Amino acid sequence: NEYKSYLRMIPCSRRVTQSLCYGCRRGFSSGDSVKIVEVGPRDGLQNIKTVVPTDVKVNLIDRLSGTGLQFIEATSFVSPKWIPQLADNRDVLGGILRKPGVSYSALVPNLQGLESAIECGIKEVEIFTAASEIFCKRNTNCTIEESFERFREVIEVAKRNGVKVRCAVSCVVGCPYEGAINPDKVAIISKRLIDMGCYEISLGDTIGVGTVGSVGVMLGAVTRLLPPTVLALHCHDTYGQALANCAVGLRHGVRAFDSSVSGLGGCPYAAGATGNVATEDLVYMLHGSGYSTGVDLEQLIGAGEYISHHLGRVNLSRVATAALAKRK
Repeated sequence: NEYKSYLRMIPCSRRVTQSLCYGCRRGFSSGDSVKIVEVGPRDGLQNIKTVVPTDVKVNLIDRLSGTGLQFIEATSFVSPKWIPQLADNRDVLGGILRKPGVSYSALVPNLQGLESAIECGIKEVEIFTAASEIFCKRNTNCTIEESFERFREVIEVAKRNGVKVRCAVSCVVGCPYEGAINPDKVAIISKRLIDMGCYEISLGDTIGVGTVGSVGVMLGAVTRLLPPTVLALHCHDTYGQALANCAVGLRHGVRAFDSSVSGLGGCPYAAGATGNVATEDLVYMLHGSGYSTGVDLEQLIGAGEYISHHLGRVNLSRVATAALAKRK
């Protein structure tokens, strides 16, 4: 079957850890431009129990647009039954000031979601699956293979309408139900998605259990099948490892990262998972390491404080906390 044919392309996992990563072979270094995908308005807010007013969401996105961020995941077209927080998707997209040069994307689970996103003027969507069979069933109500069947029509219709498709793969190093995930499985899934027409794969450490070691091995497996230019990392900070794992991604040549302003986030299907790596912390690390992002850190800190204030929560960005303390 198709899985076995891809599996033949992968050398034994023992060789993965012994070989240089793709980034090292190509000589990637600091000074490169790094793409940041701000997921706070969607992934960050979806797990908040109290409904966030639509105008607050609109203001947050507009503030983020003013920071220099060029990729903002604005909302989702998943059924309000499952994610009631984002039921106002059309109102949000209709209310924001769309800044030229900024891509406003939306998460879509199926063809119906895609069609709704297109009606709202969305030019980039994100589909999603998982490297864990049990997590996939709980998160999407289908198997991994069934999710691929759904994707075919979504990708075909998206292409006909000039909409770019990105795919998020959850649980790439660990799963709350299955435990550790085989890196070769992540590589196979990612390769199939690129072959189907996705332009980028976001590799998600959904429950934040990844470490420098496990993320490095996973990326070693994936970059034996795909160049890092089509990969992004999505790291949750449950165990405080997100920034370190992003640094591992840089070493492997990855130049795209998902992050969430003020560390917003969690996962409704993974108890205990905390937010994504804070965008402020990621930008600070990247700038301090010689990478360019085009993001104004001070403006970003302001956006994080805005949403933290409205949510009545502590700003989880350490960079923001330190910067704000200096102003007092």
